[in-house]
Amino acid sequence: MSPQHGYEANIWKLMGIRLFFWMHFFSAVLIPFYTEWGGLKLSQVLFLNSWFMLWIFLLEVPTGTVADFLGRRASLMAGSLIAAVAALLYVSKPDYHVFLTAEVLFAAAFTLHSGADEALAYDSLKASGLESGAKRTLAAMESFKLGGIVVAAVAGGFIAGHFGYDAPLRFYVLPALAALALACSLKEPPVREAGAPRQGYMTILREGGRFFATNRALLLLTAELAVTSALAWGLIWLYQPLLAAAGLPVAYYGVVHAAACLGQIGFLSNVERLEGVLGSKRRLLTASVTTAGVAYVLLGLTDSLAAVAVLIVAGFTFSLPRVAVFSAYMNRHIPSDKRATVLSATSMCRTLAIVAVNPLIGLLADWSVANTMIILGAGLIAGGLFSRIEDKHLEG
Repeated sequence: MSPQHGYEANIWKLMGIRLFFWMHFFSAVLIPFYTEWGGLKLSQVLFLNSWFMLWIFLLEVPTGTVADFLGRRASLMAGSLIAAVAALLYVSKPDYHVFLTAEVLFAAAFTLHSGADEALAYDSLKASGLESGAKRTLAAMESFKLGGIVVAAVAGGFIAGHFGYDAPLRFYVLPALAALALACSLKEPPVREAGAPRQGYMTILREGGRFFATNRALLLLTAELAVTSALAWGLIWLYQPLLAAAGLPVAYYGVVHAAACLGQIGFLSNVERLEGVLGSKRRLLTASVTTAGVAYVLLGLTDSLAAVAVLIVAGFTFSLPRVAVFSAYMNRHIPSDKRATVLSATSMCRTLAIVAVNPLIGLLADWSVANTMIILGAGLIAGGLFSRIEDKHLEG
């Protein structure tokens, strides 16, 4: 495929979309926003999060099929626009019912992006004869996402300090619209053979679901990713209590969070090098999850501030970025015309696992944060050591 087709340009645009879409300035002051500006109790805040995750689960596959039916460009455009609208709705009035409605819109925005950007990136590379670089490209996209999170986490606190707790959500409209502008400039690569008829929405949904359910490699990859992600997710909610127990002032939590994001970027930037050092793709998956598991276990055994900070960074670095690596391996098994639907199905399974495990993690944490980390770490180590994935499942 020659450069004049323009599909290569999609890649840097998709990285920009990831960067802007994930500039969540409000993440720096979520609790003060809800409790002080919104007047909510902490229990209401937690219910909002559960409500959001429920809608992520419900919308994941339908919106993925929208991307396969209308096009990934249209899906990304719609998701970016809806995110801007959701942010403005959130700050229109400090009312719980307004927040519930805005969470549904945010869930729609996230699911319209989920799978669509990865599918468009892979098919753009495929149309350009560059699909061998898919793993590197998808890892870079995840790094841009993390970069947006880091920038927004640092800037969000300053925005709130100068303009109020609702200001970060208002400011988020700007990067959301920037993502929309980039999405409008994307060029849709072909996903069907020339002259092939366009399938209906329900046909795409049904055939995509059937393909996912009957592909053993995809099912194994999805199952392992779902279980390990659900266990790893616990660190997102427990790292701040761990830092508090170790004596770190709240003002420095963001520094640890930023270091953890940079660690993930470093991991994703060196995936192929790590595969070469370890000798196989399967060994990389095993080594990353067991290393994260060891870090989790050690977090439950120490209260040394320096050790806790380093182990938190290590835990994030080797657990959360595995989603992008799994996605690259999964894409090898998925035909272009079903890609967004199938990727959304895998994401839905991961979300369902997180929704199922999160309440249990909360109950365990009420008993003991340290022991919870040991249990989660043991689960991650077991997931790595007893994995059913073989090297043949990681090749197209």
